[in-house]
Amino acid sequence: MKTFCSRTNPTTGVLEWVEQCEDYDYHQEIARSSYADMLHDRDRNQKYYVGIRAAVARVKARGEKVIVLDIGTGTGLLSMMAVTAGADFCYAVEVFKPMAEAAQCIVKKNGFSGKIKIINKHSTDVTVGPDGDMETKANILITELFDTELIGEGALPSYEHAHQNLVQERCEAVPHRATVYAQLVESELLWSWAQLQPVEVGGAHLVPPPDVVHCAGAHSVCDIQLSQVSPRSFTPLGPVCTMFSVDFSKLVSSSFQSHSSQFVAQSDGQAQVVLSWWDLEMDPGGSIVCTMAPSWTYTVPEKAPWRDHWMQSVYFLPEESRVAEGEQLSLTVCHDDYSLWYSLQTHRQQKPRPLPSRPCCTCQAHLVWNRPRFGELNDQRRTDSYVRALRSVLKEDSVCLSISDGSLLPVFAHMLGSRKVYSLEHSRMSRQVIEQLLEANSMKGAVEMLGLRPEQLTTNDFGEQQISVLIGEPYFSTSLLPWHSLFFWYCRTALASLLQPNATIMPCSATLHMVAVEFKDLWRIRAPCGTCEGFDVTPMDEMVQRSLDFCESHEAEPHPLWEYPCRALTPSTAIMTFDFTQQLPQEPISIQGSLPFTRSGCCHGVALWMEYHLTDDITVSTGLIRPVSEQGECEWTRHRKQGVYFLRTPWERSGEDGAVVSYSFTFEPGLGDIKMNKASTSSPCWGPEQVSLLT
Repeated sequence: MKTFCSRTNPTTGVLEWVEQCEDYDYHQEIARSSYADMLHDRDRNQKYYVGIRAAVARVKARGEKVIVLDIGTGTGLLSMMAVTAGADFCYAVEVFKPMAEAAQCIVKKNGFSGKIKIINKHSTDVTVGPDGDMETKANILITELFDTELIGEGALPSYEHAHQNLVQERCEAVPHRATVYAQLVESELLWSWAQLQPVEVGGAHLVPPPDVVHCAGAHSVCDIQLSQVSPRSFTPLGPVCTMFSVDFSKLVSSSFQSHSSQFVAQSDGQAQVVLSWWDLEMDPGGSIVCTMAPSWTYTVPEKAPWRDHWMQSVYFLPEESRVAEGEQLSLTVCHDDYSLWYSLQTHRQQKPRPLPSRPCCTCQAHLVWNRPRFGELNDQRRTDSYVRALRSVLKEDSVCLSISDGSLLPVFAHMLGSRKVYSLEHSRMSRQVIEQLLEANSMKGAVEMLGLRPEQLTTNDFGEQQISVLIGEPYFSTSLLPWHSLFFWYCRTALASLLQPNATIMPCSATLHMVAVEFKDLWRIRAPCGTCEGFDVTPMDEMVQRSLDFCESHEAEPHPLWEYPCRALTPSTAIMTFDFTQQLPQEPISIQGSLPFTRSGCCHGVALWMEYHLTDDITVSTGLIRPVSEQGECEWTRHRKQGVYFLRTPWERSGEDGAVVSYSFTFEPGLGDIKMNKASTSSPCWGPEQVSLLT
């Protein structure tokens, strides 16, 4: 039976029905999870295994039968480790049905069926007793319930319930303990992701609305590869502080708690940001430690293990405050059952401040703009490019229409002298945020906000005038892959009858760019999982391999490549051009070509991005922000995600053997898709099948 699901096409904006295969959820959810990355994490696997062996030995030394409870078993790896270490029986709990089914197959293939029972339930629904899921309570509790924030996957409620209902009083726990660390810093870069800064527009300043300035911001954690944030990008205002620890071998509370750390400020600065990470102690003595600390905390940074399933966290203080070197400070972390947040107390504050509640956006801006978007809006060099382009196309009698989500371009157009400015903002919250901005700068009503779709607009909406200048960044909140912003072209085409015959379109065109790359680490998330790093089992049967081999994706995936170092092995080049001065074509646009390998290395895939040509001589890139270095080093914008197409099999190249990457791309206007057709090298590289680059 065929299954269909609805979606709004991010490129065309049209609601469409997409046929899905019968096991769609299974393939999609498992493939896009972090299981492949975890199975390749040798440091994690080895330390879990050593910790489990030690726990089993301690229980056996007490003369007890070893019964293990593994909550969140995933592939069943930790349960198999426990049985291999000598456990008598293991109950492996996995709430996600497709993954539980996969674990069942993995356990069976590796010969553990008689000693491991897969329970497809949430752990809080598991029962113990003659008719229950478990015959008896466990004396070893093994879990991997952690996320970047440690507790964001509900670890605390799960532990609390397990200690109350599923494990014995003197149970061993692996991991035994978790400890959270934090460091207070000043960082112009990181703070630009939290608050809208004043913007210079042609000598004038656009200031953020007071409600935005005083808003505590979004409550969700900002999780990033902190190792890729250079220490030059921030100033430490205090030492790395131990904030709190959780002992998993005892009853854990999921209720609200707060913990404070006192220290002396190390330097003058603006207290803005808290960098945070955690580690796991696998044994009671703390001799087996798995840490999430960023690489720049290591004496030898190259020895830091890489992982993507657990990263580091950036927390933004509710407001920035000035601190002086030598000043006594108190950093407080609060947490409920799922999230953490921080606040700062200085000695100058006469009375202790009440503990803040979890941050919640009250200005709507943090709901309209995500953190990379804040950084993009605060990028003055990028703003200067748009201002220069607008100056060159606007006239005193210009009637200007802007098409982008939550964009400041229409405000810029008004400030630069356009006679009338309209902005197409379908989102009510976006319109309200821009209206707040206009009011804060005494420009109320200067931009007329239109909440309609392009095809719904008529000349009546523009006072019987025709649009002389159509502008866009383009930026749309629904865009995932770089070419999804071609939605601007569809809007431009829908508005054709409302544009003056000689109307200016900005950007006038866009180009899709490509470069073949060698990733330092990102390749691991899509590498085949035939075996586990650090543990000698073969956990992937044919069915599971097929699902996790979405790791070798048939589609392009969006990734913020500034967080994932890579080397270019070929020149970067524009492979397809989209002319916005013309209406959307009816026929597909196809292009073929090849790129020579100019550097030695292992080609893991290709990176793809868009560059927008605002005018003939002003271009804004959503990918590389400067030419590739002689060594092949790439510097990517932090504001947008790039598209990555992983090869089925990494390809070693010497750079001197004359090999090339041949490509064939087709843009389907009716579908809004860009497809990569059969492509090859001097020996087959991509495989013969047609591959869609859109999710």
